[in-house]
Amino acid sequence: MKIVAIVGSIRKESYNKKLAEYMQKKYQSRLDIEVLSIKELPMYNEDIENNPPSEVVQFRSKVAAADAVLWVTPEYNYSISGVLKNAIDWLSRGDKVLVGKPSWIMGASMGALGTARAQGHLRDILFSPGVSSPLLPGNEVYVGVVHEKIDAAGNLIHEPTVKFLDMVVDNFMNWFNRQAQLLEQ
Repeated sequence: MKIVAIVGSIRKESYNKKLAEYMQKKYQSRLDIEVLSIKELPMYNEDIENNPPSEVVQFRSKVAAADAVLWVTPEYNYSISGVLKNAIDWLSRGDKVLVGKPSWIMGASMGALGTARAQGHLRDILFSPGVSSPLLPGNEVYVGVVHEKIDAAGNLIHEPTVKFLDMVVDNFMNWFNRQAQLLEQ
């Protein structure tokens, strides 16, 4: 299963980027996860929507070619980051490559709530008409106090979190396969 991970932080040492890279490494035998960069995307501008820069074209094509999207979001001021919203804006215009594409969400923060508010806002956005991305239900991944759960090499070392991620990956794969079967009928 080909999955693109879109990380809502462009910070070099982002915990959310480390979480996405951990997912990529840990589940490589089951999932082909490519962590996409949104750092080079220009700000969405309707004036160039019909003739977007190559960075946008490449980003959209990778998302379009994937079977699913893994959103890994930080929380900025109780919401998602501006760069993540910008990336979604590019994906929701023109070809609207997210419509019908299965998604799942996770996020990490140094706070106790682990991006719970940002994920709520992201869910609202994913259900909007230009996006319409079906979302794995009931498997919220809020990695709070992440700085105590991840080592310098980017490995999760908190066993309950690792076991929970194992369960969520299983749940996502089962849900994805059920969705695919429904579409075939």
